[in-house]
Amino acid sequence: MKNANWKFSGDIVQEFDKHILSSVPLYEQGHTLISNLSDFFLSNDSVCYELGCSTGTLLKNIADHNPNKKIKFIGVEVENDMVNYANNKLKDYENIEIICDDILNIELEKSDMIISYYTIQFIKPRIRQLIFDKIYESLNWGGAFVLFEKVRGADARFQDITTALYTDFKIEQGFTKEEILDKTRSLKGVLEPFSTQGNLDLLQRAGFVDIMSIMKYVCFEGFLAIK
Repeated sequence: MKNANWKFSGDIVQEFDKHILSSVPLYEQGHTLISNLSDFFLSNDSVCYELGCSTGTLLKNIADHNPNKKIKFIGVEVENDMVNYANNKLKDYENIEIICDDILNIELEKSDMIISYYTIQFIKPRIRQLIFDKIYESLNWGGAFVLFEKVRGADARFQDITTALYTDFKIEQGFTKEEILDKTRSLKGVLEPFSTQGNLDLLQRAGFVDIMSIMKYVCFEGFLAIK
């Protein structure tokens, strides 16, 4: 890994699912929670988006959770290597489509559920509000935006605590000190998380009023926002 040069392409694609499971606390549990949440928002003829769908694992899980509903699942991913991998994995799922494009470049269909699972944190802060605004506009009334993000501490003391606890977590997962340092250096300027309040501000400026936190592990948090 090179300094400030983390990429979601190349060799990482084949190992992505394995890597992310040991890097993000409650990653699989988050997938299960979102699949269960879909019961409340997805019905026959619903459209469901995942923005930054990587290998398509979450969309697959939600589709498997809703086998008796006619739902259109659309994954949006900018990395061509990820798209090719996901399309190969999901080739037997006629109701899942993976698009290789930037979210700001495509016209979203009216949808009942939009998911961003640890994706916005990798998007430049200057365009995040544009994305949140677009998500809000594309949702049907009563539709859900599910947002999972790494979050910063509310102040320097909390940030120091969360950084230390997350480092402990990675060591417990078997990462070496060198691997942890290399990953941290590679993510400089690439991963730019906001605080909990910063994410809430984005949601509220977009128009969301009904918002709740649905999962939290130190510096990882999931939000449910309903239009």
